[in-house]
Amino acid sequence: MRQKALTVEEIARRGRDFYERELRPNVEAAHHGQFLVLDVITHSFEIADDDLTASDRVLKNNPKAVLYGCRIGYAAAYRIGPATAVGASRGAGR
Repeated sequence: MRQKALTVEEIARRGRDFYERELRPNVEAAHHGQFLVLDVITHSFEIADDDLTASDRVLKNNPKAVLYGCRIGYAAAYRIGPATAVGASRGAGR
């Protein structure tokens, strides 16, 4: 039987919920800063130093996996915009 396609919102909800409930307590201390990619259907997952490697590993085992990814210990996997150091003065070096 063919499964109904999940929306992006449903994939994110399922992935986030499973990660918070089942995985976070077991992986955060040892893998802080690494990427976790999870198949939201089977709950199989991989951890790697980059998201592409983790994704490739999950997809190798299940090419039809529905993926959710996160950076362990961070609110977001990536940041958009310039990074600034705390306490750095503006205009330094001008």
